[in-house]
This record gives sequence, structure tokens and C-alpha cells, in this order.
Amino acid sequence: MTQTELKPTDVLDVAHESANAGGSIALQLFRTDLAVKTKESKTDVVTRADNEAQRAVVDVLEREYPDAVIVGEEDDQRATIPSEGIAWLVDPIDGTNNYVTGNRRWATSVACLVDGRPIAAVNELPALGDTYTATPEGVQRNGLSVTVNDMTDPERFRVAPVIWWSMDRRDEYAAATTAIVDRFGDLRRPGSAQAALSMLASGGIEGIVTNVQANPWDTVAGAAMVEWAGGTVTDLNGDEWRHDSRGIVASNGGAHDVVLEAAQAIDST
Repeated sequence: MTQTELKPTDVLDVAHESANAGGSIALQLFRTDLAVKTKESKTDVVTRADNEAQRAVVDVLEREYPDAVIVGEEDDQRATIPSEGIAWLVDPIDGTNNYVTGNRRWATSVACLVDGRPIAAVNELPALGDTYTATPEGVQRNGLSVTVNDMTDPERFRVAPVIWWSMDRRDEYAAATTAIVDRFGDLRRPGSAQAALSMLASGGIEGIVTNVQANPWDTVAGAAMVEWAGGTVTDLNGDEWRHDSRGIVASNGGAHDVVLEAAQAIDST
């Protein structure tokens, strides 16, 4: 099969297989004695599990598509998504801080994009036993169709601040939490953006906000799932969200204007 013949259903099978391969490696090493290294900050950590899981994902992708363009966080993979052509976006362990402390909420994420837009996505949460697979035709969790929920009352919403605010941006983190608790029923902090977006796509929460520029491997698969599950994803201006947008605002669509208002309040600090 050549990349010019890609169809969402075809690549979903490969994305699923590759995410399963990487997730299985990560699960084998989960809660074992792993050396933890920091990257750019004390909370930006990496272990050999990240590298070995990424290699397992890449091995499957390159076996099926030898000329695959792979964008990923580890192993010196390409860090930017090409504007034209086909690319595979990989995050071997999204939520590494959860992972290294034994928290089960982390994800192995794989997405296929054509001309910068996703056509298939998988978020595997091995420690929780959940696999989210998606194309524009819809989203499934463990083989069963899921959608965003139909809640419309913001005072019942559960909203998650995602992506990490560095120590020199804690006024923005505080503004995000205040904006949420002032407007919504409760706040959630899953510690993995892909896990949080998967929760939103399957009806477990109602909103997600951040003003931080996220790496595409942290958000693209989950953001696509939210849209394909019937939700709404925008940038901080309320315009169409792209992988290179600053910030991300996602909701079940029931009161997106209020979720957007909360996200915009972060920048008011």
C-alpha cells in the first residue's frame, strides 16, 4: 500500500496497531524502577519507557509505510507537521509525570494527518484498559461508539485546565483555575491532555481550556476526537483550531461561549 492510497479506515488500523505496540511496551515498564531525567524543566521528564515505546510505534509505521514522515516528541523525530502530504504524529507517553508516579492516566497517541489535517487518531490508555479510535465517521472506546454528552448548563460542567504553565507563568495557571471555578460546577486536572480530550469526546467532562501553545503530539489526536464526537474545538478567538494555534478551547458544544470566555480570562492577567 502506498501513502497516496491512504483511507481513514486503512490508516486507523495501522494507527491502532502502532499505538497498541507502543502502549504495551510502556505498560510493561509501568511502575518499575525507571531512571527519570528532566528536559527543559523539573516537571518535563522522560524515561527510557518513552523512547522504547516510541520506537515500537515507529517500527510498525515504518513497516507499513517505509517512507512515512513521522512527527514525535522523542528519539529526535521531526518536531513540525508538514503543511502538505501525509504525516504520522506520535506521543509514546502523554502524561509522563503521571506515568513516573504510578498514576494510571497516561496515553500512547498516534494520529495520521493529510495536508496538516487529521484523518485518523488513536489514544491508547493501557493502564486504564481503554482504547479510543476515531475517524471523521465517529469515535469508539473499546469498540463501542461514544459521543460528547448533551449537557448545556455551565453550572454542571466539569472543565479541565490542560498543558503545563511553567513556574514563571503561575499567575496564568491561577487565572485558569479561577476562571473555571467561578463559572462551572467543578474542575478536573487529569494530567494528560490526550486523556482529557478523550474524556471530553466520550462524555466524561464538558470542557477543556488553556492559553499555552501546545505541542501537536499533545493535542491533535484528542482534539480531532472531540470534533468527530460532535463537540467544538476553537482557538482563543473562537476561530477554527489548528495544530499550530496558541491555546485550545474544547467543549461538548452545549455552552462553548462560556468555556471560551473562561479561556480568554487567562490572558487577562
